[in-house]
Amino acid sequence: MGWNTLDDMELAGKRVLLRVDINVPVDNGVVSDDTRIRRVAPTVADILAHGGSPILLAHFGRPKGQVVPEMSLRPLHPALEAAFGAPVVFCADCRGPAAEAAVAALQDGEILLLENTRFHPGEEKNDTDLAAEMAQLGDIYCNDAFSAAHRAHASTEALAQLLPACAGRLMQAELSALEGALGQPKRPVTAVVGGAKVSSKLELLGNLVEKVDHLVIGGGMANTFLAAQGIDVGKSLCEHDMTGTALEIMAKAQTAGCKILLPADVVVAREFKAGADNQTVAADACPADAMILDAGPATVAAMADVLASSQTLIWNGPMGAFEIPPFDAATNAAAQQAAALTKSGDLISVAGGGDTVAALNQAGAAKDFSYISTAGGAFLEWMEGKTLPGVAALTR
Repeated sequence: MGWNTLDDMELAGKRVLLRVDINVPVDNGVVSDDTRIRRVAPTVADILAHGGSPILLAHFGRPKGQVVPEMSLRPLHPALEAAFGAPVVFCADCRGPAAEAAVAALQDGEILLLENTRFHPGEEKNDTDLAAEMAQLGDIYCNDAFSAAHRAHASTEALAQLLPACAGRLMQAELSALEGALGQPKRPVTAVVGGAKVSSKLELLGNLVEKVDHLVIGGGMANTFLAAQGIDVGKSLCEHDMTGTALEIMAKAQTAGCKILLPADVVVAREFKAGADNQTVAADACPADAMILDAGPATVAAMADVLASSQTLIWNGPMGAFEIPPFDAATNAAAQQAAALTKSGDLISVAGGGDTVAALNQAGAAKDFSYISTAGGAFLEWMEGKTLPGVAALTR
């Protein structure tokens, strides 16, 4: 582990600039889903328990360097107090005299919430002057926003260079889970990658075939791989202009010793709607007027064999049109098996990405996975093998 954590810092009497992601949905001025807020609560609690003063830095929406009242963090105040169980003080700026006065007035046991960092144009420009003004407010920098770690912004990268820096509990958990899945994993390692397009996950697939033992490809992108082998996929979602790239990925996998699992059978329908008439056919027997909407039972069985022989699983993307029954069957079956293997101690399972989290929740499997990342872009870029500026800045 190449970064400091809260355990490496002396927190008593210190002002801790805590970068968090509390970019939560707000309806009519009320937070409608406080999941992201609750996930940073352990870090806030730790800082308070060790005598530190948490000073929250966060962005909200895309104000593009302008003060946009509708994107103020002020409406989050009640939800923060409820989640943290401690008094929260709000300041209408994240730099300058107002912020300095708010920090000076902060009492023991209180939390300070500073206004949206993106109200300043220097935030997204990673401006060192803005970072220096923020640094004046604290003694220690703690980043607990892995979901923003792929952005080189003033509050995620430049600021970390100016103060003793560490990872918060959520960041620590994310990094430990991902390092365990791709850095020094228990083998065999299987990656499940689904979703609509090969083009959106090209770098991901190229990186994974050199890191994992098995790569299961599902969703619309599996159709592109089938088409690359000369298989007619009818009216299915398919990137025919990416078939050459699909063949290159398959060749790269073969060289690396990675086995790719594609659908052997598929569920097809002529309408994209819930409960549509459907049939299961061999992967190379899709009718010309039908579309592939899910993997079939033989594919699910083959995937089950791969999962049963694996020790580590990384999952990103559904196996089919999981939002529409009955085309959620393959995703549900595979997710439930992965969850059962994890619960029995036979598998380490890490998953992330918006559709992935929704699919695993729908299958009732998310609660038993080893780790579920809520960081979309950062999770994908890590899996693609990219350096994340916000993580690199924490490196000892």
